[in-house]
Amino acid sequence: MLKPMNQMVAEAIAAGHAVPAFTCYDFTTALAMVAEAEAQQRAVILNVAPKTAGSASGLRLITALRALGEQASIPVAVQLDHASDEQLIVRAVRAGATAVLADGSAGTLEANIAFVQQVRSLVGPDIVMEAELGALPGNEDKAFEQMASQLTDPAQVAGFLAGSGADLLAVAIGNVHGRYKGEPKIHWEVLEAIQAASTVPLVLHGASGIAPADLSRTIAYGVGKVNLNTELRTAVLSTLSGQLEPRREDGQNMLGLLGDWERAATEVAAATFTALVAK
Repeated sequence: MLKPMNQMVAEAIAAGHAVPAFTCYDFTTALAMVAEAEAQQRAVILNVAPKTAGSASGLRLITALRALGEQASIPVAVQLDHASDEQLIVRAVRAGATAVLADGSAGTLEANIAFVQQVRSLVGPDIVMEAELGALPGNEDKAFEQMASQLTDPAQVAGFLAGSGADLLAVAIGNVHGRYKGEPKIHWEVLEAIQAASTVPLVLHGASGIAPADLSRTIAYGVGKVNLNTELRTAVLSTLSGQLEPRREDGQNMLGLLGDWERAATEVAAATFTALVAK
């Protein structure tokens, strides 16, 4: 079933867990994510990267993900992730996205607020709006090593939310996109101050590489949505790279290959659901 993303996240926090958001470049991965969510009886978010959504095939993927969510037995949201192109956002919503990360974080505070407001005026009140405050280094589509840089300023949180009207807030507290250079360091004092100033659920991007115990701990600080991409992508690609040559010897068995793909994705999903429970 489709469910508003902010509603499912708020319900998850109240129940003592967070909702994972998995980047889906393909339908095979999405099938595995929803199947594991159903097995766990937990909500799930299917993210689509803007580079994926920027093609006709990517928009069709969004439509297919929406249909998958409608047929699922657990709450599902389909989100366009990290979008800064207004027209792409409109096309993705028309294709079936139920939520958008309107990402104006590269600009000034005022420009960020104005961008989120503009996106809201374009997509209407029913699309759930996530916004980002602070700067997450790295590329969500590529797993290069990164170090955390500009953290979210807790003093800006209340004004940003009041001005932008965002339904969820993605924060920078030591997390990065891709792989971490060195050990990840979550700035707990910053997260605590952000939670105190926030009126909406918080979102943690760049969860791949963060210790499960730390992911679990963030829930007590208001984090209700956790994005995962690199870890999932790495597991799938590693599995496929070891299977391509054997598949050539078994009659080009695509179903077997896709089965390996789903199993690799499912293992990551299962571990993530386990980690995203408050201890």
